[in-house]
Amino acid sequence: MEQMTTGNFVFAAVLLGAAGFFSFNAQRLARYLQFGTGAESSRVSDMPTRVRNLLVIGFAQSKILRDPLAGPLHAGVFWGFIVLTLGSIEILLQGVFNGFSYDAFLPRSVFAAYTLSQEFFALLVLGAVSALIWRRVVTKPKRLQGPGTHQAEAIFILSMIAGLMVTLFLMSGFASARQHGMEPGMHPIGAVLGRAFGGLSDSTKFAGFAINWWAHALLLLVFLNFLPYSKHLHVLTSLINTFFSNTSGPGTKGAMKPMDLEAEGVEIFGAKDVEQLSWKNLLDGYSCTECGRCTAACPANITGKLLSPRKIVVDTRARLLEKAPVLAARLEVVATGATHSGGEIGGDAHGDAHGGGHAVAEVPAPDAATQAILDKSLLDHYITEEELWACTSCRACVQECPVSIDQLEIINEMRRNLVLTESRFPEELLPAFEGMEQKGNPWAFAPGDRAAWAEGLSIPTMAELAASNDTPEILFWVGCMGSFDDRAKKVTVAFARILKAAGVNFAILGQEESCHGDPARRMGNEYLYQVLAKAAVETLNGYKITTIVTHCPHCFHQIGSEFPQWGGTYEVIHHSEYLERLLRDGRVPMQEEDNERLVVAYHDSCYLGRYNDVYDAPRETLRRALPILDLVEPKRTKDRGLCCGAGGGRMWMEEKEGKRINVERTEELLATGAETIAVACPFCMTMISDGVTAKGASTEVLDLAEIVAGRLALEAARSAS
Repeated sequence: MEQMTTGNFVFAAVLLGAAGFFSFNAQRLARYLQFGTGAESSRVSDMPTRVRNLLVIGFAQSKILRDPLAGPLHAGVFWGFIVLTLGSIEILLQGVFNGFSYDAFLPRSVFAAYTLSQEFFALLVLGAVSALIWRRVVTKPKRLQGPGTHQAEAIFILSMIAGLMVTLFLMSGFASARQHGMEPGMHPIGAVLGRAFGGLSDSTKFAGFAINWWAHALLLLVFLNFLPYSKHLHVLTSLINTFFSNTSGPGTKGAMKPMDLEAEGVEIFGAKDVEQLSWKNLLDGYSCTECGRCTAACPANITGKLLSPRKIVVDTRARLLEKAPVLAARLEVVATGATHSGGEIGGDAHGDAHGGGHAVAEVPAPDAATQAILDKSLLDHYITEEELWACTSCRACVQECPVSIDQLEIINEMRRNLVLTESRFPEELLPAFEGMEQKGNPWAFAPGDRAAWAEGLSIPTMAELAASNDTPEILFWVGCMGSFDDRAKKVTVAFARILKAAGVNFAILGQEESCHGDPARRMGNEYLYQVLAKAAVETLNGYKITTIVTHCPHCFHQIGSEFPQWGGTYEVIHHSEYLERLLRDGRVPMQEEDNERLVVAYHDSCYLGRYNDVYDAPRETLRRALPILDLVEPKRTKDRGLCCGAGGGRMWMEEKEGKRINVERTEELLATGAETIAVACPFCMTMISDGVTAKGASTEVLDLAEIVAGRLALEAARSAS
């Protein structure tokens, strides 16, 4: 390396200052996360899965590539930055150590590959950024508009990235023109530009190189220090967020976190402000790219409701960045020994029920501006209850997020606060809450009628089998809709007929079965949920039940995925999987095949699909039950499937805004030209059937069990009855 010059010392000072400012901001943002609730051990569990997610979702960009147009563009920029970071480090070191180059210690072939990679990826990034600017300015996709977007800032950032690439190419061109150690084969773009600059004087070439070098280095440092203040903070946090996320595992996907409802001194349940959210929820806010994929997939937003999952996360970040500096400053006063009388740190919201807050201490009374910030909250001042209650809990937003944000967890925590702390919820939910509490079902049907559907079918109850020391092969968990809803009871009977025809030794709980509380939990009533869930677990454990089959995906998810929180661990099988297994094993006596080709469209249930990854079993059941089958898929299918609109408690709420979600979904299913729409959920059955009626269509809506039962051999069908 050559002797250091005055320019090297000047740049070293600039670099040190930029690094110090960046370090200050990084520590500031990390400190703000501490205002969230305390450590979660689940965030450091199952390291192999976390590393896989980091590699597949983070580095390989598997989720972002789900978008066939914008996905490759953004992935190209990401991969380009990873490769170009090596070149950026070299350039910054050149500013401090005159003549520094990787060529001094890398083998020639490796250095040649490195230099070629810099030009190739710089060209890739420049092309991708140009296309992204075009999308922002000219084509303006819908998902990049609306609440939770910062258009001017996005264009500014993209322009800075383009500037970095242009100055990099110009540096290479002027260096090539000066023949300053440049080999054309290693710098093809630089060589082309060098020939264009060949007629310039040596001083102009030198000045051109120096100007672009300084422009590139300074732009790089400005870009780095602008990130902590911009929506592009995700450049720094998205990989970290993906590693700590549980949305794609490890752990149980879609399971809500339990709450300690008996903790001493609890005043706030759920989340009213950022302090009651977890540090991971706050990190989600830092990591949001504002790409809008979550909002574009949200059934509520698609049909004209206020809810935008992107806005939920962006508002969380905005509130944190507004309130955290005030909390930090007030804590600093305490730390330096100030004990004047006045307000308390964080107002009423601090020192929350989760134990994430800091100790309350007396500090000087806040000025008017500070008090105004403390008087506000995330709920109401940023996010309205109308937005929260529009959610169907379908997990489409979580599924689509390229950086593994859990928008739904924030919504669920704020719903808990509305119900448990403030008793604010849509009036339609009160009968459902009272029905579950008093009658063990959301519709307040008499508990004694729960097994009325089974009259005349000779189906034993667990109590009857226990009295004779008999153990069934499976417990058939019927569920509230399967027990009381007239349409769903037909599905229940059909499935029971199949089990009997297949010779399955099964039983039901009968009047001992009660709602497991999942609707209450999704609607924010965690107290009622825990009462119901614990009672159900006690009943199941009392019979030492090991295997449960249910035709309701909500029951399937709750019993299989969330009951372990309360000591209930069972093998839980959805009836689509069990039917496929019975058909595959030849246990179901079927009619002879006919030659009629049936056109069927299958609607994916959210709690079966996105919550539990059951996509193939329902389709395979249809193929085995209907050998002459044309299975057609709607526009949105499998993990992109559109919700029927019943989840998240929406089954008990009216849609007062926009288009009905079930009508939107039904239109997609009818557009396939299917003669029959197959479902595997009683909630979906109701919503899609209502949608078909609303559209005036004659298309039949059937559950998988009804389709299979309709194919039972006549003799077997009679014996099953």
